[in-house]
Amino acid sequence: MIRMDSFVIKGGRRLVGAVRVSGSKNAALPCLFASLLTDEDCVLENVPDLQDIRTAVRLLERLGKKVSFQKGRVIVRKRGVLRAQAPYDLVRRMRASAVVMGLFLARLGQADVSLPGGCAIGARPINYHLKAFEAMGARIHVKEGYISAVGRMKGARVKLPFPSVGATENVLMAASLAQGRTLIENAAREPEITDLANLLIAMGAKIEGAGTDRVRVEGWFLFMAPSTG
Repeated sequence: MIRMDSFVIKGGRRLVGAVRVSGSKNAALPCLFASLLTDEDCVLENVPDLQDIRTAVRLLERLGKKVSFQKGRVIVRKRGVLRAQAPYDLVRRMRASAVVMGLFLARLGQADVSLPGGCAIGARPINYHLKAFEAMGARIHVKEGYISAVGRMKGARVKLPFPSVGATENVLMAASLAQGRTLIENAAREPEITDLANLLIAMGAKIEGAGTDRVRVEGWFLFMAPSTG
């Protein structure tokens, strides 16, 4: 086992060349899941080819989308009726998949999602997500490793106890299709929040303040009966 304690860099030479910067996984994942908010085609460029991205693609396909991923370009198309159940075998591999809860609640009025895994940082509960959904009108039930949520999303004042990136993303997507105005206080300010907000705005959402600790979302109410398929 090799242990690396430091990098030794010797200067004195002019640096010349070009480097292709990979897209951010943390930005790409919520943007991929945001494609579930619409039946229109979504195209994302410069998506990194990583295991989590491949898992997200498989999850989208299981949830009812047709996905093409080639050379950093992802195209997500409608394939059939959306399913509001996110299976354990995929969700457990990737914590970011928890963000499907908010968008399914907003679009279908229900979500059944396995408790997420894939986090090597330790236990980071998703209580903030669930409390936010309850404030927006959802009824939450946790049993045998699954979170079941039911309710039509309504705009609300959501004050996060901690500026959680995942919770901010989840509420952003839920609020985009909720009925009324949502104010997210103590929101996360990371660049991936701004990237997600910009995508949602391009999809028709009305969002102000992304990148600050106070984000306002004017919901565009849309409700579809959940699929039993």
